[in-house]
Amino acid sequence: MAKWDPSTSPAFQPPHWMQIQFADQKQEFNKRLTKTGRHSLSRSLSHSSTDSYSSAASYTDSSEDEMSPRDRQQRSSKGHQDFCIKNIKQANFGRREIEIAEQEMPALMALRKRSGGEKPLVGAKVVGCTHITAQTAVLMETLSALGAQCRWAACNIYSTQNAVAAALAEGGFSVFAWKGESEDDFWWCIDRCVSLEAWQPNMILDDGGDLTHWIFKKYPNMFKMIKGIVEESVTGVHRLYQLSKAGRLCIPAINVNDSITKQKFDNLYCCRESILDGLKRSTDVMFGGKQVVVCGYGEVGKGCSAALKAMGSVVYVTEVDPICALQACMDGFRLVKLNEVIRQVDLVITCTGNKNVVAREYLDRMKNGCIVCNMGHSNTEIDVVSLRTPELTWEKVRSQVDHVIWPDDKRIILLAEGRLLNLSCSTVPTFVLSITATTQALALIELYNAPEGRYKPDVYLLPKKMDEFVASLHLPTFDAHLTELTDEQGKYLGLSKTGPFKPNYYRY
Repeated sequence: MAKWDPSTSPAFQPPHWMQIQFADQKQEFNKRLTKTGRHSLSRSLSHSSTDSYSSAASYTDSSEDEMSPRDRQQRSSKGHQDFCIKNIKQANFGRREIEIAEQEMPALMALRKRSGGEKPLVGAKVVGCTHITAQTAVLMETLSALGAQCRWAACNIYSTQNAVAAALAEGGFSVFAWKGESEDDFWWCIDRCVSLEAWQPNMILDDGGDLTHWIFKKYPNMFKMIKGIVEESVTGVHRLYQLSKAGRLCIPAINVNDSITKQKFDNLYCCRESILDGLKRSTDVMFGGKQVVVCGYGEVGKGCSAALKAMGSVVYVTEVDPICALQACMDGFRLVKLNEVIRQVDLVITCTGNKNVVAREYLDRMKNGCIVCNMGHSNTEIDVVSLRTPELTWEKVRSQVDHVIWPDDKRIILLAEGRLLNLSCSTVPTFVLSITATTQALALIELYNAPEGRYKPDVYLLPKKMDEFVASLHLPTFDAHLTELTDEQGKYLGLSKTGPFKPNYYRY
């Protein structure tokens, strides 16, 4: 892993429009809530019963929505046609979803205000492949406000919020995504983002590495124009390190996934809340007394295990890393091998980022009614391919919920076909995504504006100063007041009064 080297790269110093002023932040945040936020929220609520929900339902029921978006020509009210989504008529409803998300994403809104006349992403052409949700829309509109042009596809075939995609298309963004894409649709949408001759990207924002992989495979010469990659998932980062090790990574990349602001907040706190929401919405399961096995005790596994334990479930953990395994034991979980408990558990959750963690042999041995789901980014953790055989029957129960039935009538409940549970079956907490999205935005700004030679073709972590800056932008939400070091205290600890406050090797 490439490390931040002060001798070759000056420590990150936020431009003047990013300087931290806690009093101003608090005042701005409160002002936004009392004036803009409450007004837009009340406006959304006042119209919801007469406009958005009824009209959204009618769009969903229309015969047009039965057609593949690839077979339809749509245009926005301003004539924009460079997009492919489910239904442009849902734009008003999607806009209200975005307005609600803005209230829980204070740091991105602060970046928009702080930039003022200075637009650090002028000239940036960002091609993105992430979950297309209301939170992503706030990020995209922030990047646009900072001067960037954007083209976007979805990194998951089930996580796109169709109304939000419509709102983005109505706003002039080139978006290619809809909920329920086929595998062929998925790659077609990515290709449409990057194959336009009149628009060549110079920055990549990826979640899972599929976009980066596609450009390497089909358009390798495009990397001559691209200044850098920002990647936010375990799966995508793993791919980047493989490319770097093989000497094939030809541009610098920033590993956002292992930033403290991503690891501790998105991976841990987000999953701690969203795992329960996704399971409840899809299965209505009661957690009290259920026996659960969580495969993997990284930050995602920690969040899932804590949530289920708090609800009264009996939680087992599987792990290959002795350090993570010891953490699970110290947190009060029983460390087991999957084959020791597979016959008795009611729920299996994968959180490893690996492949074939739940292989066919385990699926065959599960008890009747066992729920199987994945909280890792990739869809490889559960061996779903092995279930598509003639002797097994698939029965669709509801959206993203399938019964897989064995010849003896035993059935398991498979969620989202083994894809990411929380974004496929429910939503995730907006505030946590604000932290990740702000880190992504700053990483793009850093790579795009870095002088030549600061970053070589390697994978980098963001400097801790930037992590601290992202965290500080969110503190006014809680009316939180940081303690300041005195000169004497700073000298004693060998620290600057403005940070960074921990060495790079510190583990939070």
